Amino acid sequence: MFDNIGTGELLIISVVVLLLFGSKKLPEFAQGLGKGIREFKKSLKDVEDEIKITPDKEDKSGKK
Repeated sequence: MFDNIGTGELLIISVVVLLLFGSKKLPEFAQGLGKGIREFKKSLKDVEDEIKITPDKEDKSGKK
């Protein structure tokens, strides 16, 4: 998806983000973003685990 973004574009995006959030708010923003991504991945893994467990329970109970 982001294969065609070059160094110039990344630099422009970084400057815009710095101007929008300021240097003091940027670490808080990055920390919140990281927590959000971690929570999303954890939720995704929980759903995948639930999907894997559900067919096993059905097989053991004899129901299909």
